[in-house]
Amino acid sequence: MTYTELVTKIRDYTEVSDTVFTSTIINGFIQDAEFRILRDVDSDNNRQYATSTVIATQKFVNLPDDLLVIRSAEIVDTNNNRYFLEVRDMTFLDEYNSSGNTGIPKYYANWNETEMLMAPVPDQAYTIQVNYILKPTGLSANTATTYLSQQFPNGLLYACLVEAYGFLKGPNDMLQYYENRYKQAIEGFSLEQMGRRRTDEYLDGEPRIVRKPQ
Repeated sequence: MTYTELVTKIRDYTEVSDTVFTSTIINGFIQDAEFRILRDVDSDNNRQYATSTVIATQKFVNLPDDLLVIRSAEIVDTNNNRYFLEVRDMTFLDEYNSSGNTGIPKYYANWNETEMLMAPVPDQAYTIQVNYILKPTGLSANTATTYLSQQFPNGLLYACLVEAYGFLKGPNDMLQYYENRYKQAIEGFSLEQMGRRRTDEYLDGEPRIVRKPQ
């Protein structure tokens, strides 16, 4: 499904013309729907990593601009040994390294939207790899298709229609109908993205449906 097709469907399903559902309003529906799906499902297309170099005696690391959630972080030394950092809160890091000791970083904490903090303070330059969930580029007139519009078009449409009927303040039965359709669709998408795509039939066995007793 393309951006143009989604816009047309929203207007057709709601029977509301472009004089009411302008491009600006519909773009708002799409953005809200995409963020809802993003927070409901950890889909594989949003899993990303970035590497940079930490500086000796510098305890802060800049985070990627498109980062939404840090999944994990690891230090790579000059011998290509990898050390996963353990996440802690700021109070722990302050107490753990109140003297500013240096060494291979062992812990990290979110400092603000653009930086994370490490402890101990790096004693030399290391490579750091941050594995994270990104904020993807949304569907728009300039981005004709996205992973969601191609792989989850029905769920994206239902989420947009929930936003549209909420904007129209009814009818409530249609709002509830599309809310239920979205919940059914997101359940299947979640099973695919966070279940079947992250299992291996050799190790985990084939997925099976268990019959309920009659």
